[in-house]
Amino acid sequence: MNRSILLSLLLSAPAAAQLAPAAATSAKAVQRLDRAPVSKEILKVRLPRPTFATLPNGLTVMVVEQHKLPTVQMALWVTQGGPVTEPGRLPGLAKFTADMLREGTKTRSSAQLALDVDELGASLEASAAWGTDLSIVSASGLVEDSDRLLELMSDMATHPTFSAEELEKYKKRELAQLEELRANPQFLGRERFYAALYGEASPARVAPTAEAIKSVTSEDLRRYHADRYLPASSILGIAGDITLEEALPLVQKRFGGWTGKKAAAPALPAIPKAGGTRVLLVDRPGSVQTEIVAGNYALARTSPDYIPLTVANRVLGGGPSARLFLQLREEKGYTYGAYSSFSADIYPGAFSARLAVRNEVTEPAMKDLLAELKKLRDEKVPADELDDSRRSIVAKFALSLESPGTLLNLWMSARYYGLPQDYWDRYTEEVALTSPDKVQDAARKYVDTDHLQIVCVGDAKKIRPLLAQFGPVEVYDVDGKRVEPAK
Repeated sequence: MNRSILLSLLLSAPAAAQLAPAAATSAKAVQRLDRAPVSKEILKVRLPRPTFATLPNGLTVMVVEQHKLPTVQMALWVTQGGPVTEPGRLPGLAKFTADMLREGTKTRSSAQLALDVDELGASLEASAAWGTDLSIVSASGLVEDSDRLLELMSDMATHPTFSAEELEKYKKRELAQLEELRANPQFLGRERFYAALYGEASPARVAPTAEAIKSVTSEDLRRYHADRYLPASSILGIAGDITLEEALPLVQKRFGGWTGKKAAAPALPAIPKAGGTRVLLVDRPGSVQTEIVAGNYALARTSPDYIPLTVANRVLGGGPSARLFLQLREEKGYTYGAYSSFSADIYPGAFSARLAVRNEVTEPAMKDLLAELKKLRDEKVPADELDDSRRSIVAKFALSLESPGTLLNLWMSARYYGLPQDYWDRYTEEVALTSPDKVQDAARKYVDTDHLQIVCVGDAKKIRPLLAQFGPVEVYDVDGKRVEPAK
């Protein structure tokens, strides 16, 4: 069988943490409510614990053993190397650097690197997600190819060339992609929403500017790479059919020569104080729909409110059985879907609710959206609805553990954010025991209806007169320039 086909089959097969109920479940503990049987016992999830080592150069190595399949998942997290702490003059520099890692090293051209990965039937990627302080190099493949995978990861992460020729090709692709984004109402709404929250601070960035793409040079990339891609600031995680004792010599062989002292942690951006409710309208002439995003600040990942807000968000808009979907789509037929979500990182992330509606129902959809936000704050969630939401979170979490990549990400996150060692062992129980009072407290803190930032993307001629009732309206064009001050 072809190696890549075999690997795809192996990686898609179940391989997971141990799941066990807190105690034996009797038939009496199961209820049928016109859906799948639901146990009243709390599902406890026991994740395999990672083991750690540190190389002499300061690189942290973490291994999560998963011996059901002969595969490995690998991830190198370069901390203090993400967009949220990059220099302001070149928004996108961290992304450019990560993207260009695959475009050639000192020993391989981009074509040769791609060929070597393909011959293994493996994957090898690099990214730097907006709003994070991380650049990530990841790989997956058969465990027998672990040494080759680590060699390819090391070559790409520590010996890129950032050739001027490849950079020019990359710039053309990025400029074309940016032009496509600026025609997308969802992107325009997200861009304006994050700018409303974070102003000029780096978390506001959701895409590079055309000026940054055009002006970045190979030397900019080399300097950023030399300053940020450092072993003592990085974590290398491996999950799969391998032990720390087996992995460590391979990691030392491939990453032991990586040098550089740990850089001083850059200062986190100052987060502006929340202002009063306002409406930011992005004028998109001819649009037949209004894209709506409404919300405000959420919390940092280490906040004790993280789990209560997770439950509150699931009640409000965390899926097709949540309130926003049922009310705005199923009951009123305003939209194909209405959801809410929140982010949490080393700084306070954002909470938002979002939907797209026909122009003619913009006003009633806005009123119903705001009513649902207010209801979550003002009223305790009924017991049955809260129970369904908590169980949904626990079930989704438990099923996600079938993926070794998910396990790796969970433990890497715990290490990165400094979460307690037993955090994920306690997670499902804490979700299951989240009370109505805690959910309401979280909603009152983070579903802040007195300081909502409401973004609408649509045809200003059709929807502008409707929006003043919801707050002062500022108007922007699709290039992000303000064309009408708040009034």
